[in-house]
Amino acid sequence: MDKQKILVINNYGQTCHLIHRSLRDLGMDAKLVPNTSSAEDILRLEPDGLVFSGGPTMERAGNGANLIKLDLPILGICLGHQLMALAYGGELRTGKYGGFARVDIEVVDEDDILKGIGPATKVWASHQDEVSKLPPDFKLLARSGICDIEAMCHVKKPLYGVQWHPEVSHTEKGIDLLKNFLEVCSRQ
Repeated sequence: MDKQKILVINNYGQTCHLIHRSLRDLGMDAKLVPNTSSAEDILRLEPDGLVFSGGPTMERAGNGANLIKLDLPILGICLGHQLMALAYGGELRTGKYGGFARVDIEVVDEDDILKGIGPATKVWASHQDEVSKLPPDFKLLARSGICDIEAMCHVKKPLYGVQWHPEVSHTEKGIDLLKNFLEVCSRQ
């Protein structure tokens, strides 16, 4: 059986290379690609799934608004989560708490992506910007005392967003979240 191919869309976040390495450590054929890639360039690589990294600002998201609508399993992390929300009709706001910090998460629905992680966990996240309104056809998966939408997923499509960084060691069960996403990719 061939390794799954996962493309990490580089939004210039400080942990983008760590996402890439974490996926490779899990045995994936992971490749970093620029967020300026075209949909055709991405599809030509025949990925099993996409991970959108975090990043400094929405202005640096390149072609992300188009790429995040590709018909593939997608995990959006931080800026990727926010990009997904905007692309599908949700809303963002500036968070009350900027900078990276530990956040206590309440898992309200494990779904596929948070399976085995709840009912509570501690994560590493920035809330400089955050999703303030779920897009239509998305459901809430997790919340915290500082943000009502810490994680979400589409009700029918394999689209998942998390405000936190599962790839960093400060996040409890972050690797489990990545494994759960890879399991989703293997079923598509």
